[in-house]
Amino acid sequence: MQSLAFPIAEASQVSSTRLALTRLARSLDFDETLEGRVALLVTEAVTNMVRHGGGGTFAARTLARNGSLGVEMLAIDNGPGMADFAASARDGVSTGGTAGTGLGAIGRLSDEFEVSTGEGRGTILRSVVWNRPPGEDDEHYQVGAVVVPKPGESVCGDAWGMVTDRDGATFLVADGLGHGEEASRAAASAVDVLHRNRGIDAIRLLDLVHSRLHATRGAAVAVIRHDRASGEVSFAGVGNIAASIHDGGSRRAMVSHNGIVGHNVHKSAEFRYPWPRGALLVAHSDGLESQWDLGALPDLAGSHPAVIAAALYRRHSRKRDDTAVLVVRRR
Repeated sequence: MQSLAFPIAEASQVSSTRLALTRLARSLDFDETLEGRVALLVTEAVTNMVRHGGGGTFAARTLARNGSLGVEMLAIDNGPGMADFAASARDGVSTGGTAGTGLGAIGRLSDEFEVSTGEGRGTILRSVVWNRPPGEDDEHYQVGAVVVPKPGESVCGDAWGMVTDRDGATFLVADGLGHGEEASRAAASAVDVLHRNRGIDAIRLLDLVHSRLHATRGAAVAVIRHDRASGEVSFAGVGNIAASIHDGGSRRAMVSHNGIVGHNVHKSAEFRYPWPRGALLVAHSDGLESQWDLGALPDLAGSHPAVIAAALYRRHSRKRDDTAVLVVRRR
């Protein structure tokens, strides 16, 4: 899985973002027609962000489902939002002197499309293009994530990963110490341990990550193991990764211990929590403020987890640190 994120502030960034996403599509063996769709989607979305949304963040990641590969794009703007998206998306409607086909084109060119907007809360667009029809999404987990480097950095020191097996799934979020290449290497090493060790206990996986990260600067790491039979998650965390389960209006926070995985772990333990069907698991690095409430975003209750992650990032990012936000809905 690959993730990209670009700060958007001016029109010159349209072409550079389009080039990066075209290369990403090509790496997934998209044909020229699909590459062209991705390029047009990026052009329309980023142009709208600059002209109407006050800039923002454009994030993308690769997807895989039933043997198909896709590109997910999130346009997260800084603007005031739209009171009536349906009216604004009609062809011919423009507030910037253009032809007014941008929003409508984005919807038509996307295999999956979702928007979250409203007065005072900005606009988030989610668009997905697949290299071939992926078929029914019958996975047990619906996953969304936003990973954004600290302003001025070209790589992110935060990372996340997920693996599934016949008994459940394991999720990991890591925040490499500091920023830049070395922090990214530490976080990526933690994710690599996850992919090499499917189905083991959360505390055992955390121990293996600790051993692997001795050769790096270390990281904060949270491991969440879901057992489908019991419906519970086992959580083992060290450092500043926050995780919680959200079911309706209730929020159950998970307990993490102080320390640096790879160097300074005085205590580690595993805790168990219920994860009801339909509930959300949210885990994030300290690039996100700790004081947030999904209850303040009631319009997002049924949104794709990627849109929820983007909304949390837009509203609560500290804007001075690497940020990773993972949101998973148990289906």
